[in-house]
Amino acid sequence: MILAKRPEVDRFLKSPDPAVRAALFHGKDRSGVGERAVILSKTVTPDLNDPFNVTLLTDSDIDSDPARLEDALTAMSLMGGRRLVRVRLGEGKPGVDKALAAALTIHADGGFNPDAMLVIEAGALGRESALRKAAEKAAGAVLIACYEDEVGDVSRMTREALAADKVGLTSDALEMFVARLPRERGLMRQEIERLVLFIGPGSGRSIGPEELEQHLGVEPDASLSDAALQAFGARPGPAQAGLRRAFAEGESAVMAVRMTALHLGKLRRINILQHNGAGAKEAAKAAGVFWKQEAEMLRQARGWRLEMLDEVQDSVNAADVASKTTGLPDQLIAERLLLEIAARGRRLGL
Repeated sequence: MILAKRPEVDRFLKSPDPAVRAALFHGKDRSGVGERAVILSKTVTPDLNDPFNVTLLTDSDIDSDPARLEDALTAMSLMGGRRLVRVRLGEGKPGVDKALAAALTIHADGGFNPDAMLVIEAGALGRESALRKAAEKAAGAVLIACYEDEVGDVSRMTREALAADKVGLTSDALEMFVARLPRERGLMRQEIERLVLFIGPGSGRSIGPEELEQHLGVEPDASLSDAALQAFGARPGPAQAGLRRAFAEGESAVMAVRMTALHLGKLRRINILQHNGAGAKEAAKAAGVFWKQEAEMLRQARGWRLEMLDEVQDSVNAADVASKTTGLPDQLIAERLLLEIAARGRRLGL
């Protein structure tokens, strides 16, 4: 079953049909795919890290041991509640595609644990994909394609996100901001978060084009951005120096982690676009890379493949939580994160 129109997709994500046991999200916008998959997954269980009710598999897991998928879908909950099986696909291997298609068809018909929910995240799947065909045909499954947001959707998302933090933009400023945003949902949300911090969360302020230009005009080689660039470029010394310079300028560790996530998101975007056939310069532009950094970002993207970026994303998420909740010195948390990334980069030969 295909869900294509935004209202019906939104309704399904908010209150999924109990008869649906499998959902396939696919598209070039991997952040949009992941965001929608998480929304649906949280209707099954609020804790996506629950070791008893949640199983997370990758295409490598399924390729190396096909039985793991069936075992996960057959397993019953030990602690009560529904089981959630999440599958994240990367390279789109034909064998994995067929194995998932067969499992989805059986599970959608109730052949495994009928109380389990199967949620699959994939890149853009062609019409020849067996998995895509299976999700389209099965009555107990949905197929949701995630495309880049249109300008109207981006404007709406921006207004809603700003309103949630009690800040806003005038109509002219909103048009200017949306025009400068990269068309990838994860990067857009990070840029909106930066804008909220600039205006002042909870301040009730709305700013116009002139004040917005002060925010947009910040040089991309500012200390935090430069620290992230140096870290992913496998240069620990300059990364550490840039980070300490930013702290001396009054920047926060939380913002340092967010800028690191923003840089990671751009590398991820470049990888995905090139994998889908885009040229290097085209991919860099679409990812919102400043022209002065284009050569370095493309060099980094060649070294940092998607599976490595997924591992770093886990470290970034952990640092983000730790810097806000643990009471540990947050500047040391951010510094350790950048040094860890630089060390990984060196091992990749950057």
